[in-house]
Amino acid sequence: MPGRSSYDYAILRVMPDVERGERVNVGVILICHQRRFLGMRVGLDQARVLALAPDLDLALVRDYLAGLERICAGDTQAGPIAALSQAERFHWLVAPASGAIQPSPVHTGLCARPETTLNSLFARLVLPSGVRGPETPQHAQRAD
Repeated sequence: MPGRSSYDYAILRVMPDVERGERVNVGVILICHQRRFLGMRVGLDQARVLALAPDLDLALVRDYLAGLERICAGDTQAGPIAALSQAERFHWLVAPASGAIQPSPVHTGLCARPETTLNSLFARLVLPSGVRGPETPQHAQRAD
């Protein structure tokens, strides 16, 4: 097994009304500099979001999240931010925001495989309890 490397991650949250402070976790962004890894997983639970904000434009939220995914991936069609280095893109993606989609504070950890850790964090922090995404390993309960 390879040695462990440090990583940073943040949770993406939909917060339709900042004053109420209610939010739904919708994604995780993780960077591992040593492994040259930057990844993002997104899962929008529409029912949970609409329970907080029945009038929220979900199509707009989905489009915004898709744009963030393209930036994270370095998609050349996603504009100049996507052309930045992995570290610069990560810092841009987790910068404090005032819109309906906000990042959490950045957290750190150690992992052997960043992609496995990203999947595990996504399963634990975004998916409802007891639910797994199609790409989330069944054994992924906690970050390694």
